[in-house]
Amino acid sequence: MTLTQQILTIAICTLATMLTRFLPFLIFNEKRSTPKYILYIGKALPAAIFSMLIVYCLKGVTLFSGTYGIPEAIAILCVVILHLWKRQILISIAGGTVIYMVLIQMIF
Repeated sequence: MTLTQQILTIAICTLATMLTRFLPFLIFNEKRSTPKYILYIGKALPAAIFSMLIVYCLKGVTLFSGTYGIPEAIAILCVVILHLWKRQILISIAGGTVIYMVLIQMIF
């Protein structure tokens, strides 16, 4: 890439990032109430995304060969316990990931 192309690429990426960050605040300002379907999506979408992630992460697990899904089950159990204990999603995800990686790398 030439210098001009690099500058143009960075400028376009910056503009796109700023647009996606600022546009919701411009569309849904404090003067107007948020539409009900947006509020519904805000409540329903996180659970749907996490459900899809769980299905995606467990799609290759075989219960009848290999590690029999034991590291995955232990990691899921750790995520549930951490989330019930701390109620912090990032701690739950990070803790489950660390436990899973330790199990895969050192035990199984």
